[in-house]
Amino acid sequence: MTLPRFTTAGVIFLLFSTSSAQIRGDNIAKCNMNDGFGKYCPTTCGVADYMFRYLPGISEDLTLMQDQLETIANLTVGADEKITYMRDSTTSAQKSSQPDPYYRKSSSMLDDVLRFEKTILAQEQQMIELQNLISSNERSMGELKKLALQLQQKCSEPCRDTVEIQPTTGTDCQDIANKGATTSGLYYVKPTNAQPQFLVYCEIDNFGRGFTVIQRRRDGSVDFFRDWTQYREGFGYLSPDDTTEFWLGNEKIHLLTTSSAIPTVLRIELVDWEGSKKYADYNMFRIGSEADMYRLTYGYYFGGDAGDAFDGFDLGDDPSDKFHTSHNGMQFSTHDKDNDKYSGNCAQQDGSGWWMNRCHAAHLNGKYYQGGRYTEKDAGEYGFDNGITWLTWHSRWYSLKETTMKLIPVSRISAGGGQQAGVKQFGGLGDA
Repeated sequence: MTLPRFTTAGVIFLLFSTSSAQIRGDNIAKCNMNDGFGKYCPTTCGVADYMFRYLPGISEDLTLMQDQLETIANLTVGADEKITYMRDSTTSAQKSSQPDPYYRKSSSMLDDVLRFEKTILAQEQQMIELQNLISSNERSMGELKKLALQLQQKCSEPCRDTVEIQPTTGTDCQDIANKGATTSGLYYVKPTNAQPQFLVYCEIDNFGRGFTVIQRRRDGSVDFFRDWTQYREGFGYLSPDDTTEFWLGNEKIHLLTTSSAIPTVLRIELVDWEGSKKYADYNMFRIGSEADMYRLTYGYYFGGDAGDAFDGFDLGDDPSDKFHTSHNGMQFSTHDKDNDKYSGNCAQQDGSGWWMNRCHAAHLNGKYYQGGRYTEKDAGEYGFDNGITWLTWHSRWYSLKETTMKLIPVSRISAGGGQQAGVKQFGGLGDA
């Protein structure tokens, strides 16, 4: 009697586990997530289609399970009645003044009945648990149906896999803002020395300043332990609502910082796990060509309340610490192309690509530690701090929560009321 019940339960568990293992809703190959910029996946229509494809089968299984439970329950009621009758008959025989072999036989039967009764009670408990499971599944199905209807309503217009890209183009985001664009979002830019145009996220504030975002860290959703080619081309996901993580690409950053006669300011915005925000600006910021291993240079620290970590930091271990952790003039390193000043491989040890020295006082592509705190043991056998680091603000073994790196011409950095206007609630990090 109980075998179909467990079999059906296994079917519905299999259905749910199968559905939860799906990566995307509509299973269309053209929307596969990759390191190409400008894709959203899955679409709401795909999710709705996926839901409706599995709803009929699951509902049918639930109905079958309900019928089987009722059948088992009816059989149990009959067995309970027989047990009660047999118990009463045996009790009456026990009260008889003349015990005989039939009495001993009935006593033995009673023992069997009691054992059978225990089995029935155990079965009833299992049925109660299964009934609760079915009720829970029915509630979940009801919620899923509501969600599917909501998703279906959103699909009144044709589904689109590509995200919205703003029509204005320019040499960078400030040029786009100068042309009248007022909305932050995805734009195509083409620096003077660039061949094809490429997609960027432009952060345009109320004062007409256009920041070209080159890096976002927000939640650890993108792995920054990449090789030289990936750092050159860029990786992650740009999104028009500014919610994703990415590295724009060293070649693009090189073109953005070397194609204009106007000096470029690098603005670094930082958020820690307590919600505090700080920034640092560097004037005349440039990234060299690949032939020079994308060397980082800047003229001077332009200001900010995060401190000048690019200038190095005295760790207290050696008088040369500050010199060996400065970043100005350093070439870019990845685990497969070691250009640092250390006898080992800083990028390999830290699990990232960055302008390493021996190894760093600032490291915004480091490992993302949830909660921020980590230990020397977490950093591996060499014991170097490998989290998202800005040592002039937070000491070692503290990884920042959010970081942003963005570019703007120096002529616009102070426009519109100074730095505070530029920091503009930088709570959403991202592009993909």
